[in-house]
Amino acid sequence: MPKMSGAQFMADALHAYGVTHIFFVPTILSHSLAQMEERGTGIARVLTHGEKAAAYMADGYARASGRPGVCMAQIVGGVNLAAGLRDAHLACAPIIAFTGGTTPQIRYRNAYQEIEDISAFDPVTKFNATVETVERFPDMIRQAFRVATSGTPGPVHLRFGGNLGQVEQDVADLELIVEENFKEVPAYRPEPEPASIKRALEVIKGAERPIIVAGGGVRTSGANAELVAFAEKLQIPVATSMNGKESIRGDHPLSVGVVGSYSRRSANELVSEADLVFFIGTQTGGMTTHFWRVPKVGVKAVQLDIDPEELGRNYPLEASIIGDAKIALGKLTEAAEEVPERGAWLSRVETVCAAWRAEFAPLLNSDASPMRPERVCKTLSEHLPSDAIVLADTGHSGMWTGGYLDLKSPDISFMRAAGHLGWGFPAALGAKCGAPERPVILFTGDAGFWYHIGEVETAVRWGINAVILVNNNGSQNQETKIFDDAYGGAQRGKAHELWHFNQTNFTDIAKSMGAASIRVEKPGELGSALDQAFSIDAGPVVLDVVTDIEALAPGAYGPEG
Repeated sequence: MPKMSGAQFMADALHAYGVTHIFFVPTILSHSLAQMEERGTGIARVLTHGEKAAAYMADGYARASGRPGVCMAQIVGGVNLAAGLRDAHLACAPIIAFTGGTTPQIRYRNAYQEIEDISAFDPVTKFNATVETVERFPDMIRQAFRVATSGTPGPVHLRFGGNLGQVEQDVADLELIVEENFKEVPAYRPEPEPASIKRALEVIKGAERPIIVAGGGVRTSGANAELVAFAEKLQIPVATSMNGKESIRGDHPLSVGVVGSYSRRSANELVSEADLVFFIGTQTGGMTTHFWRVPKVGVKAVQLDIDPEELGRNYPLEASIIGDAKIALGKLTEAAEEVPERGAWLSRVETVCAAWRAEFAPLLNSDASPMRPERVCKTLSEHLPSDAIVLADTGHSGMWTGGYLDLKSPDISFMRAAGHLGWGFPAALGAKCGAPERPVILFTGDAGFWYHIGEVETAVRWGINAVILVNNNGSQNQETKIFDDAYGGAQRGKAHELWHFNQTNFTDIAKSMGAASIRVEKPGELGSALDQAFSIDAGPVVLDVVTDIEALAPGAYGPEG
């Protein structure tokens, strides 16, 4: 085995595993960063303005590329990095986080910046460990990639000895072994048992009004085409979670929209009417099921997931399938011979979806100024490049894009925040780093953009060519009802200061940092502004879109009304 430093090994290992970018706040593993340069790895070392932003960038990188995203922070910023991993953990994204940590020699002696924070990573990682000797670099790096990419993907954290990870400077005989399976997700594609395929098809065949709820596992598996082929063969309508939105085109006859809390009414209505729900690659969580009301617990259900612990977690099952979504859906389609007659159900699906479009047509086509967000989404749907990556922040950004944005090409990808406002902007920069050949656009609000606005400078410095569409209404107006209800009566006006912002022209801020920027104040200007933004091929572009502060996304439909 060759004798080398931990830093040399780290540079070689990350390069061998296909890492192209590292997102970090200094100073951490600085000798490793230097070795990446000296050894010609080509790994871009992206210095950010905050640890959470570094984690969010790694998250976007991972979701766009399918490869683990790497982020780093020194010991004093460790908890900030852990906070940034929360979204990746909820979204099942493969992230590998490195931090520094105290060594046994100085622990419990009030060393500079010492706080024992290893436990902060426990709730947001699949594997959380310390690396205190250089001899452990080979097996721990392998384990990090193995855990991040296998089964249900997720974050991993390794804490290296020394507040700056100084253990990397030690030298030992270190052998580099690269496990090819764990360079990207899915690491393995477990095949389902034939009996489970047979049983699931029997249950589905007996249903009059079946519907599919497709989740992020379909996306992770790369099973979009297999999902559509299965749905078409068995003539089953498809609703998706937010994470599964890209799995079927928005204009497909069997597509009913996003279901749950950030949803389209047609999807919630039809899932509520179904007599069988087939959950595919979804954890059946509160947002996807509108807190287990859509569908109601007790409906006949079938579930397909790579993680056996998810099967039946929230809905009792008539049949279950353990396996990779792409493989399992292919086998289901192949084994399905007789297609039941479902003309009445499909007619109902067409009627409900058409009624939704008719109901919201006035808002989708509104020429009002300031703009309606529904019109923004419709225009964006019409001007998206066919291979675009679309990201959406949480809150209203998730509601608007979940309900009103149509993805009209099977090659468009969609990613959304799993719950953290401000995730979108750094994640969009990471996504562009992970898929530099594809157009990337973020839909965020001014509330979300403010969180990490300093990263405009990062994007300019690195020439990261993402389009940032800011739904600028000078507020965080999603909170209107919460504060109005809390204050009430004569005090209601006082609550406005809790969700209103100063009116800001983001084009001025973006241009002062060196970014291209376009301000859009009228609906008729948005289409050409989008085309112009996508035509700029150097650095970030901020689209400052002025919208109506009174525009609130409708509440989710439930079977009770």
